[in-house]
Amino acid sequence: MKRREFITLLGGAAAWPLTARAQQPGRTRRIGVLIAFSNDLEFQGLIKAFKQTLEAQGWMDGQNVQFDERWAQGDAKRIPALAAEMMSATPDVILAVATPVLVALRQQTRTIPLVFVNVSDPVDGGFVETMARPGGNITGFTSFEYSIGGKWLELLKEASPSLKRVMVLLNQDNYTSRALLHTINALAPANGVQLSTARVRNYSEIEVAMRAFGQQPNGAIIILPDPVMTANRGRIAELAVSHRLPTIHPFRLFSATIVSSTQIENSLRRPTLSSGVTPVASAINAAASTLPRRAENGL
Repeated sequence: MKRREFITLLGGAAAWPLTARAQQPGRTRRIGVLIAFSNDLEFQGLIKAFKQTLEAQGWMDGQNVQFDERWAQGDAKRIPALAAEMMSATPDVILAVATPVLVALRQQTRTIPLVFVNVSDPVDGGFVETMARPGGNITGFTSFEYSIGGKWLELLKEASPSLKRVMVLLNQDNYTSRALLHTINALAPANGVQLSTARVRNYSEIEVAMRAFGQQPNGAIIILPDPVMTANRGRIAELAVSHRLPTIHPFRLFSATIVSSTQIENSLRRPTLSSGVTPVASAINAAASTLPRRAENGL
């Protein structure tokens, strides 16, 4: 995913409901930002760029717009409470970063516009009616399609022809993980690998699963996207290197052997919306997959 183009498009999407509600001049608009991940430098930089993009469109922090940020720090259990807290601030629009956040916010409101990112299939997840006509109060940007899960398995086999075992590291509470696992399971026999799963909810469980799996040779790991994985990405990478386990993950912030990234600049264009047009009138934009990037980590 090309960072600059993505942030530009995201900023445009978040401004849609602000433009639509611009009939009240002089009132400071409120943007809620609820993020499932850790408040580290990587994500701080993304949110900073998001705000800068809105500034370029005339929405100045502390002047005509105010931000209310909440970070779950990779702990999915905190998200429902944070979503409830955000409602008390009566935001004009909320940026929902990751699927668990969108789930929690949708349970809280059917009227406040929600703009999501890092959600794979909003139709299958029941968030919207269709990609072209979302309906309701939700729109945003998808990250990938479920079918790509099978491609990750093929890429690992291509990178390591002697591969015999693959462990899928996932958070069972994440519906996206369950759907991706289905496509990976379907292709495992054709690639001649024995598939196992490690259902984890915290780093302690991740460490136990990876250490046990790393005791035997010819193995690799598919890391499914989830805030728990993202929050522990550095320690996961260290474990993979120490046990010489090739890994694959869909996002570039991971230090995986193979990163199957996404980019949206070729498939998206910034919409132009006039005053009075609500965000639900705009189609959801789907990210396009790019060629995988292999990390130089010696695996």
